[in-house]
Amino acid sequence: MTEHIQVQDSRRDLTLPVFIPEVKRMGGINRVDLGDPWPSRNARRSLFLRVGAAFFAGFFVCLAVVAQYASSGQSCLPLSLFTALLPTHVGTPEWHQYPPAEPTNAFPSMFPSSVGYPGPTQAGAEPGVAATAPAYPLHTGSVHLVSPTRFSQDNAKDFDIFRSWGSLSPWYSIQRGRFGVDSGPEAPDTCNITGVHPLHRHGARYPADYSRGTGPGGFALKLNMNAENITATGPLSFLDEWTYKLGNEGLTPFGRSQLYDLGVSMRMRYGFLLKNFSETNTIPVFRTESQTRMLNSAQNFALGFFGYPLEGQYQQQIMIEAKGFNNTLAPYRSCANNDVPYRGYRGQPYADAWKAVYLRDTVPRLQQYLEGVELDIEDVYAMQELCAFETVALGYSKFCELFTEKEWEAFDYSYNLNLWYGVAWGSPVGRGEGIGYVQELVSRLTQTPIETHNSSTNATLHNAVTFPLGHSLYVDATHEVVVLNVLTALNLSSFAAMGPLPTDHIPEQRTFRTAELAPFATNVQFQLLSCSTEQDPQIRVIVNDGVAPLTNLKGCRDHPDGMCSIHAFVDAQKENIRSTDWDFVCNVDWTIPDGWETVTGYPPLKIRRPARVFR
Repeated sequence: MTEHIQVQDSRRDLTLPVFIPEVKRMGGINRVDLGDPWPSRNARRSLFLRVGAAFFAGFFVCLAVVAQYASSGQSCLPLSLFTALLPTHVGTPEWHQYPPAEPTNAFPSMFPSSVGYPGPTQAGAEPGVAATAPAYPLHTGSVHLVSPTRFSQDNAKDFDIFRSWGSLSPWYSIQRGRFGVDSGPEAPDTCNITGVHPLHRHGARYPADYSRGTGPGGFALKLNMNAENITATGPLSFLDEWTYKLGNEGLTPFGRSQLYDLGVSMRMRYGFLLKNFSETNTIPVFRTESQTRMLNSAQNFALGFFGYPLEGQYQQQIMIEAKGFNNTLAPYRSCANNDVPYRGYRGQPYADAWKAVYLRDTVPRLQQYLEGVELDIEDVYAMQELCAFETVALGYSKFCELFTEKEWEAFDYSYNLNLWYGVAWGSPVGRGEGIGYVQELVSRLTQTPIETHNSSTNATLHNAVTFPLGHSLYVDATHEVVVLNVLTALNLSSFAAMGPLPTDHIPEQRTFRTAELAPFATNVQFQLLSCSTEQDPQIRVIVNDGVAPLTNLKGCRDHPDGMCSIHAFVDAQKENIRSTDWDFVCNVDWTIPDGWETVTGYPPLKIRRPARVFR
């Protein structure tokens, strides 16, 4: 039979599953009667080391294949056994599985969700701050998070580390005028808000899988494999007690709060639009995807927007994110060229080139405090990522103290490079991948079904039930790369005005910052208005409370509040749709010429000889 026995070791007690023919209880400890004496201390230590080594080997293998399981929600790591067997060394994974699979004190029937006797309740009027207030309260983005008490060098008083992590930054309200329009998200004096279509990213998450052995997980693994030889001193002395506490891709507690707060924020701004649904005896349809962090983000947004319970207040459409399924909120899954490194996600070489520049002196500076393992640029970069990921997951990180303001600005720029060239205006597939959502936006604005599904749109889901038209409120949840795809496909070229990004320095004037455009919980509001001073209905594009200019779109004039006629906006987007060939972008075997760059998010139209990965 199989039973668990408790083994007393000089360092700790272990609970090990073993096959035993007979168990005798002696002094509260299981003893095995096999005809042999109880194993010696050395034998027990040997057993412990063998089991620990075997488990470490399994864990390392799991890191390499966990991506295969992520899409199905499976895991090859028995977390409870993992935490029971491994000693605490530097870099050891420390994971806590909650809730327990079978809690012994769970009696649902004894704890009903309602017992009646609700007392008198009457809902009040819906809020509408965006329509009624002279200004909207700004969102700082850093509630629940603790900033470092010190840095490697003194930083400027106005330096905000939470805004220096690229797309790992928490979203915050963009300063009025930052994008070139001196107007806020509240309705202009002469206008009434008639509808809004928010598109938002999921909240703060744990790191993605690093099958190459790099990133935060790879750095922890490297330390753990050399744990017996490591001596950390000075600012790195905390590594003596440091364990790897980050999960894999799921939403963090802070990420949950971001989406809940965003839902509350949108209800406070646009709650009055729900009257339209009451008058037509309908409820809204919100969309998200099947990935856990996406679904959890959408659900937390809904909890903030509607309140508990959610039943009967809205309908949540969950689109499958996987190869073989068209999905405008995950278009890269159906774009074949996205999987070709120098076509899709081609920003990594640019970011790597920049890392080699700005971290050149940082590596030896930190190496002097660490013996027993040799640091390289990827290790030090992983430390910066650990600062961001640990902060949004755990609330605080000692890694943040290791770097200067200049190094944080450079880290922020590395994410700009990666996403500019990987998914936005510098990407040959960025516009094509975003065009499907633009088609859906035009369909909603014109209340006209899409006639031809020739991009990432899913014809099966485009019907009156799952893709209703004529609503005043839509909410879609997606990834930061798709938000940048969409902004690129919309041809909001003011964000690309600075042109291609260099890899040897940070430009003084930057119009493209991922901390502003694509942070955790980033949100884009397509705000619809009726104005007494305008003949036609108007639209504004508001990115994280910053009003984006639309003057580059044909037919959109330079307006002080960033408005454009919906008719002109739709005509401009129809032209973008006509000039974007999804099949060419995603399925044709084109190559990128040497030195080729783009600021339109579109591939070269002429097929030339193969190119270098980056110039």
